[in-house]
Amino acid sequence: MAAGSPFTAMQAELTQDHLTRVKLYKTLSKELGRPVIALFTSHSYPVMLQDSDANMLESVLQEMDLSTGLCLIISSPGGSGVAAERIINMCRAYSGTGEYWAFVPSKAKSAATMICMGASKVIMGPSSELGPIDPQFGPTGNGIILSVANTVRSYDELFERAVNTDGHVEPFLQQLANYDEREIAEFRAAMLLADDIAVRALMGGMMQGDDYETVREKIDMFCSPEKTLSHGRPIYHHEARRCGVNAELADVKSTLWKTAYELQIRLDRMVSTQASKAIENTTDSYSVGPPELSE
Repeated sequence: MAAGSPFTAMQAELTQDHLTRVKLYKTLSKELGRPVIALFTSHSYPVMLQDSDANMLESVLQEMDLSTGLCLIISSPGGSGVAAERIINMCRAYSGTGEYWAFVPSKAKSAATMICMGASKVIMGPSSELGPIDPQFGPTGNGIILSVANTVRSYDELFERAVNTDGHVEPFLQQLANYDEREIAEFRAAMLLADDIAVRALMGGMMQGDDYETVREKIDMFCSPEKTLSHGRPIYHHEARRCGVNAELADVKSTLWKTAYELQIRLDRMVSTQASKAIENTTDSYSVGPPELSE
């Protein structure tokens, strides 16, 4: 059958083919005045942002005319902070304007929030979510994901109580035996790394002119679990703005938002059923199959 036949269109709809989203990318590019590229990782499958995603993204960026800049539409629960840093540097390097915009139609959490911090502005809706960037580890033997910061803090508090006790030290020593000092040292380094990636991303973009300590103080809500109480807790548009993030609130009645929302629904379904990751624009689409299909 011909490429434009109703049968082909129907098949594309059933399989959520790239063809079903091309018009959306074209509309978004027209509305934004710059090319658009989407980076989606699944919220359903156990996958994370990693170096291989940066490599896929670069292969798409290489073929695009980015003389007017670019807008990265991102949806992800997060992953590697180092991969996020690579993606930030890559987007800036390939952009003809030396900067990029981030668009969050739904959720860009953890390392994906870091990528948004590297942008010159972040476009969000009223329900769009950024999130804390403090590192996590696990699952542990009992299936729990633990906060690195909380683990280090509990170790430090227990150690201090052991040193300062006037009574029996044995109960404290028994509890301290559950910690590996080498792991604690690695956890401290991971915390410093996450903060450093975020601060330097902001200093190179939307917080140019601020010094390191000022930026870190501004974004304490993103870095300190004491502020949000949970790594999964959303940080919305107004809260991000209070931290100095250049977050622009989209008009939910606008063509821009409605188009981005439709893209979110379509692409999120794709990475929840047929694939676990997708990077695409008007002409190219790269995806990674679900974990059980990729083995």
